[in-house]
Amino acid sequence: MHCHTKMSDGSVGIDEVVLLAKTSGISTIAITDHDTFAGSTRAKIIGERHGVEVISGVEFSTLDSATGRKAHILCYLCDSTDRLEGLCKRTGDSRRQAACVMLQKVMQLYPITAEMVIRRAHGSTNIFKQHIMHALIDAGYADEFFGDTFRKLFNSKTGAAYCSVSYPDVHEVIAQIHEAGGVAVLAHPGEYNSYDLLEQLASDHEIDGVEVWHPRNKPGDEEKFIATARECGLVMTGGTDFHGTYTSVRMPIGTCLTPDDQLEALKKRKAKLHK
Repeated sequence: MHCHTKMSDGSVGIDEVVLLAKTSGISTIAITDHDTFAGSTRAKIIGERHGVEVISGVEFSTLDSATGRKAHILCYLCDSTDRLEGLCKRTGDSRRQAACVMLQKVMQLYPITAEMVIRRAHGSTNIFKQHIMHALIDAGYADEFFGDTFRKLFNSKTGAAYCSVSYPDVHEVIAQIHEAGGVAVLAHPGEYNSYDLLEQLASDHEIDGVEVWHPRNKPGDEEKFIATARECGLVMTGGTDFHGTYTSVRMPIGTCLTPDDQLEALKKRKAKLHK
């Protein structure tokens, strides 16, 4: 229920993601590229061709203004994706501007070209840091995507090439998802220390679900998220957060799954919201 493709910052094409799911015996997946629905229709068609149910989704990058930390919101089963295109465009434009700045800074430090990065970003709706790192690896200046070179360049506080992206407010994004007929799930709360945000969003009935099962959960996270979900009536999802080779740890599709009963609960929540 959490897969990225070449349409954003994944290294694998949509058709390959679907085939990987099929050969792994996974009957349902969700394509949740960052801030874009660009591959949703194609993914569904490819899924139907191979007998895999593909749920339309997107992962929105947002800002928790109370803490200044990032928070990611997964949107599923949206009726009117066009109503969220403005939101996608706003973040996409900011990410594109930041990428241009970062690329210029990197090229001052390493003799790579913009064309090398653009070629590795081919098919994506934007240029991500992973594409810059891919070019650096291919040129021999790094040997891993998220190692010392990545931290040297893109650490949010000390990175020599870092440039921040402007993200929309998390509450605004959730409200827009609901207005467009989608289901809103807080992704990997432990990733950005969003524990308090989860409690607030859950108790105020802003979100519909929480991503309970995730490869980068810290010890105790799963139990904590399950307790909050049960107390507040949230759907519990699981996702590999698949990015292909653009990852620091090997995480093949199916590393973290959503139980069948929770997938049905997600669909029922969608039907309830629609009414």
